[in-house]
Amino acid sequence: MLGLNDSFCYYLYPRYINMGSGIETLSELIRSTSGGSPLRGDVYLFCGKKRDTIKLLRWDGDGFILYQKRLEQGTFEIPRFKPHEGWNKLEWKTFMMIMSGISLASVKYRKRFKL
Repeated sequence: MLGLNDSFCYYLYPRYINMGSGIETLSELIRSTSGGSPLRGDVYLFCGKKRDTIKLLRWDGDGFILYQKRLEQGTFEIPRFKPHEGWNKLEWKTFMMIMSGISLASVKYRKRFKL
């Protein structure tokens, strides 16, 4: 299945990467820095230094899927990197705001009931 949804866990790599990196390089970054396996089915986000391109890597049961989105104008707003803390786990709604161009700094959440 090629779609992304709120059932996946999303992780943002805490450094900028070379956007020429492919599946092998990105999966090795996941193995070496997160201590986990890229085969879990989670979605891993990687951002370039110019912040106009994002790559997403996900294992799909029998192979990797590499998504890439490059903006023709503007940049992605991503959460501030905290390299000493490792990978940043993103909620689905934060991921969607990043991909939709919504400013993360100006978002205010209204209080909601949670169980």
